[in-house]
Amino acid sequence: MRANVFTDEALGRYAGQFVWLSIDTENAANAKFLARFPIHVLPTMLVVDPKGENAVMRYAGGATVRQLEKLLADGQHAFRARGNSADSILVSADKAAAEDKSDEAIKLYEKAIAAAPKSWPRLGRAAEALTLALSMAQRSEVCAAAARDLYPRLKGTTSGANVASTGLGCATDLDPNNVKRGELLAMLEHDTRQAFDDPKLRKHLSGDDVSGLYQSLIAARDSAKDTAAAHQLREEWIAFLNKEAAATKTAEQRAVYDSHRLTAYLELGTPERAVALLEQSERDFPNDYNPPARLAVAFKAMKKFDEALAASGRALEKAYGPRKIGIYRTRADVYAAKGDKAGVRKTLEDAIRYAQSLPEPQRSDRTIASLQKKLDELAQ
Repeated sequence: MRANVFTDEALGRYAGQFVWLSIDTENAANAKFLARFPIHVLPTMLVVDPKGENAVMRYAGGATVRQLEKLLADGQHAFRARGNSADSILVSADKAAAEDKSDEAIKLYEKAIAAAPKSWPRLGRAAEALTLALSMAQRSEVCAAAARDLYPRLKGTTSGANVASTGLGCATDLDPNNVKRGELLAMLEHDTRQAFDDPKLRKHLSGDDVSGLYQSLIAARDSAKDTAAAHQLREEWIAFLNKEAAATKTAEQRAVYDSHRLTAYLELGTPERAVALLEQSERDFPNDYNPPARLAVAFKAMKKFDEALAASGRALEKAYGPRKIGIYRTRADVYAAKGDKAGVRKTLEDAIRYAQSLPEPQRSDRTIASLQKKLDELAQ
């Protein structure tokens, strides 16, 4: 969004209505902000009441200029919402979600949707927030059922596409023995495909949104063990991503697609096709840890372990915040693939020390325990 949305001149008219603030969630200097507003999905947008310093609107995910304008209008409306209307309940739900009170937020999103009048303009955002919250809480059956029920009311909208896609992901995650899995999968794959194939809707979806639809549909075909269809979708996916990247006007806009393209090439079993584009991004952004971190993943998949270690080393020199731990994990996996137990041990020890050094809002006991478990298993 920084490269493709916030640069749009159309947003200039909001300059006197909002004070814009961008937070680097990896930077320890922002720990106090993260303690107040935990962020688990990037990007996440908040509209904060300057008096109470509470989030009156929260949206997790990317947006086009048109979608952002609607979100800003929602934020202004939420700031003024009062009483026990669907709007005011939605404000309370967003506040709970922004404060990481997941169970409370889910109940409030459900309540807001139940209280919504016909043609409620904020139904789409509430439905997206509910299904995402249920997905992140790993309440997969409830998530899939909610998406199934909400999609018909949102058909033909960007929110409908996102709700169907999230719901399909939840259905795919259900236990194969769940008696409702087959029906939910079939319905939500149909709905996601319907949104995907709608030419009018596609014009209003961001590249990220379309890429997400591809991933959900691929996961559904993988779940059905339909190898041929899944492979065909992956080929179409990478063709779409390459076309989108080629149409960008700046290096920053092109690099937005790096992670998507790497994932697609990895799934196609052709990680070598990602190397040139990632090397170009590393030249374009010499201070960014992302290109060498992604190169390390590509080289690991290619079994070029020395190149992977060199790339991860460059990434570690530039990285900071919780994402640095992911680079340590990749590096440990490379050493393990090489059969270098000493390298694995040192890397895990370094990762644990670093994870423990992070400020409280960025430190994860679960992550530290996971790293420690891998280190303990190495000694067995």
